[in-house]
Amino acid sequence: MTPSFTHCAMHVADLGQSIDFYERYCGMKIVKEHGACDKRVVWLASPGAEQRFVLVLLGGGPPRDQDADDMTHYGFGVASRADIDAIAAKAKAEGLLHWEPRDYAPPTGYLCGVKDPTGYIIEFSYGQPLGPHAKDEPRRA
Repeated sequence: MTPSFTHCAMHVADLGQSIDFYERYCGMKIVKEHGACDKRVVWLASPGAEQRFVLVLLGGGPPRDQDADDMTHYGFGVASRADIDAIAAKAKAEGLLHWEPRDYAPPTGYLCGVKDPTGYIIEFSYGQPLGPHAKDEPRRA
């Protein structure tokens, strides 16, 4: 038996703000939802990944406060370094930038970190050997 990683679930402080954030910053869309009011649960997915992986948002969670040196995060790959710079500029203007854009040695690449409305850190990266924009690199078996 080999389990498959299918979803990540997060309690969020304000479901509406969180949905808006993940749509605007990550391009995710609602693919399923159930429940009502404080028991509402929303599944979001990247276009084309709806059957492989979803982000589950559960309303009514507490705000999170994460130290700048804490590297706990959720990661999203983008197509170019310019995308990282644009995301960072938008996040800075909105008061959401957590990590300025920076380069790391392979396989980490170029990245920035943005705080979602609850305080979770969302990493946007370019140059990692993961996701739809991954560079063609030999992979270790």
